[in-house]
Amino acid sequence: MYAPRVFVSMIGALAVFAVATYWLNGSLTTTLIDTVICAVLLQLGYFGGVLFLVWKEAKARNTQGTMAVSHTPADKEKIPVSPFNGSEPFNR
Repeated sequence: MYAPRVFVSMIGALAVFAVATYWLNGSLTTTLIDTVICAVLLQLGYFGGVLFLVWKEAKARNTQGTMAVSHTPADKEKIPVSPFNGSEPFNR
């Protein structure tokens, strides 16, 4: 995940949420409180998603590690590597 893209997307989602909340409630104070709560929930979801991806990768590496008995230089060439995501700026 490319960090600036995540931040811009999060700010955009929070702006839309704030406008919709203000339009529904008409209260600036309620809008600010609800938007802060929404931002915290977005961050918790993002953190949980990253933890899940790390856990899944660690589980996959442990599964691969139990299959291979020795790790010689020839064995390292046989370990499958997932391709980079082409949408990221440094992977072109």
